[in-house]
Amino acid sequence: MLCPSCGNSDTRVIDSRPADSGQSIRRRRICDECEHRFTTYERLEPQLMVRKRNGRLEVFSTAKLASGISAALADRPVSGSSIEAMAEEVEGVLRASGPQVTSEVIGREILDRLRGLDEVAYLRFASVYKEFQDAADFEREMAELESAE
Repeated sequence: MLCPSCGNSDTRVIDSRPADSGQSIRRRRICDECEHRFTTYERLEPQLMVRKRNGRLEVFSTAKLASGISAALADRPVSGSSIEAMAEEVEGVLRASGPQVTSEVIGREILDRLRGLDEVAYLRFASVYKEFQDAADFEREMAELESAE
């Protein structure tokens, strides 16, 4: 733990007790360098789990989400900060829905946002998410996209 006063990494705990009705731990610390005292709180951050199409469960990864969005938006006129913002927005929606989410829900959330942002990226992502098999699948999706406008 870095001291907020001097940035030194040599700090020690001088008191520790439960807080927030046992939902977190409050720790009083002291810096060995400048003797500044400060308080930290440790809270359990629940893991968001993703149920894949094959039934397997895995821990949600924001990096993996951003990577998928980034791949769909490759060579498109969209900034990296927009990709990160979209990933954070989708993650927020998913976390609000509960501790477990399906990959199908994640895909729909991304598609909804890509539809309004970039049609080419939308079609790229849809081709993987919806497992397009041939050109007819692209034509059908493009017709759906145009009819929604």
